[in-house]
Amino acid sequence: MTTTTLNTQSNLARPDDFYEALIDMHRGLDDAQSQSANAQLILLLANHIGDHETLLEAMRCARDGALEG
Repeated sequence: MTTTTLNTQSNLARPDDFYEALIDMHRGLDDAQSQSANAQLILLLANHIGDHETLLEAMRCARDGALEG
């Protein structure tokens, strides 16, 4: 088993530009299309990351964050 540490520190060179592009990705989409775009983005990024343990750690972190509100 591989030990990973998910990088949760700011790692984006241009975070505002990324956020703007993320919002733009959803512009003109209905709720179902927006959810589909999010799911596709998640799967594309998961494939790019590729490491199962890192992905599990990211899922745990995201779920915990959602439960905290």
